[in-house]
Amino acid sequence: MKRLFLLLTVMFASLSTFADETIPGIELTDSERQLVQNNNQFALSLFGKVRATQTQGQEVSPTGGDLEGSFILSPLSITIDLGMLNNGADGVTRDEIDAVLGSEGVGGADALNAFCRKLLTESGNLDETTHVALANNIYVNSASGCQLLPAFVETAQQYYDATPESRDFHDGMTRDVINQWGSDHTEGMIEEAISEDEFNPDAVSYLLNALYFKGEWTHKFNAAETRRCLFDDERKEAQMMHQYSDFSYTENKVYQSIILPYGNKAYQMTVFLPWWGKTIDDVIAELKGKSWDDLQQNYGSSHVYLFLPKFETSTDMRLEDIMASLGMPNAFEGGYGFNKFCNENVFIGMMKQTAKIKLDEEGSEASAVTVIETRKDASVPKYAEFVADRPFLYMISERSTGAIFFIGQYMGEPRKNMRKDISLTEEEKQLVASNNGFALNLFRKARGEESSIMSPLSITYALGMMNNGAAGQTQQEINEVLGFGDAGADAINAFCRKLLTEAPTLDETTAAEIANTIFVNSGKGYHL
Repeated sequence: MKRLFLLLTVMFASLSTFADETIPGIELTDSERQLVQNNNQFALSLFGKVRATQTQGQEVSPTGGDLEGSFILSPLSITIDLGMLNNGADGVTRDEIDAVLGSEGVGGADALNAFCRKLLTESGNLDETTHVALANNIYVNSASGCQLLPAFVETAQQYYDATPESRDFHDGMTRDVINQWGSDHTEGMIEEAISEDEFNPDAVSYLLNALYFKGEWTHKFNAAETRRCLFDDERKEAQMMHQYSDFSYTENKVYQSIILPYGNKAYQMTVFLPWWGKTIDDVIAELKGKSWDDLQQNYGSSHVYLFLPKFETSTDMRLEDIMASLGMPNAFEGGYGFNKFCNENVFIGMMKQTAKIKLDEEGSEASAVTVIETRKDASVPKYAEFVADRPFLYMISERSTGAIFFIGQYMGEPRKNMRKDISLTEEEKQLVASNNGFALNLFRKARGEESSIMSPLSITYALGMMNNGAAGQTQQEINEVLGFGDAGADAINAFCRKLLTEAPTLDETTAAEIANTIFVNSGKGYHL
């Protein structure tokens, strides 16, 4: 298998166009729908920036994926954590954050607060079989001398369920407390949200968001049918799951896409698989500027032969440069950008996210913890085949709103001991078929009443080598006997050379050696 696929994103999308009232959803106002559409564009821009960062300096495969670049991130976790801090921002800094997150022009920070509150309280109640949990927290360094302003504290509590906790960051335990909080709110998936090197005991505060998702496929895969297969033009491998079922499916000139629902279909994973000759970057360009509602109109029910890898991906990523490049540089600079946050001038000193996903025959489990550190100012067809055997983009989302919970890409696993193949041209394939005919004729002529074994390939090599010295009728007869017919000596030589060099490399546990030599009698004065 030779195909790259773009991994799914969990998204909240405004899908009011879906008439199925039996599927629970989150009711959005018109401005909230616009906010979601804007925020989904942030998700795609963020994904593009991260993808460019991940692929810098790495070899790129023919299908547009790098060799090691599988990653997963949660734009929603970033949105909620940064949205919480945005209540402490002012002036240009707040304007930039609103523009990046998509709340500009649709109510700003107040609208973002209300939307985040709606997700916080309703997203976990849509499906009894799908576990979705959002949590926020704020740790304030009592040794910093900074006091959070009452209005900020009230907003954090009212909309984000975050009650600031004051503690001395020099106590030697704060980092462990932060990491334990992250682990507790991701069911143990994220054990270290902040490393020892990253933790700053002189920081003013740490604002945290944790997002956890676990859903079972509506249509589960049969684990007995999962097989290890080649991936990404045979450069990698993947554990490929398989099923044949009805799915929402679409395709265009850039990609194939399939929707895999969880549980009662309130949540779904959408996979975008670039066609051969297209890349994940082409898919992102195609999705940019389109609303989730409009995209959903293109999907229809199809009978799909689905091949999807089983995988795990973990990502630990610093976000300062990426977020600044998306349009909010002031937040990372000194000044008065957060004068509604506390009684000191602060800026974002560090911003990072740790995210993980596990996808198998039963469903998906994904989690993310986003950490923001503040510091003082220092100055459709009817039938389809969907074979995700190349890098792909994926998203996990809530159906009714379309908000993106997670977005990532899967690039395959390094190849281990697995079967390799010798790549043959069409002419070489015909040579093999014809030479196999010679092998059967030889066996019929040579077989007797006793057990026997022979190697027609060895005869082919010896006689093929000699055939380079033949001409005329003799060469023609040798070609016909070996099954090569009108094939030229050069084609036969190239085929034999390919077997000679590649056959021994196909399996480390199997020895296959081919050797040839020529002895010439010098005593008779013969010369080749």
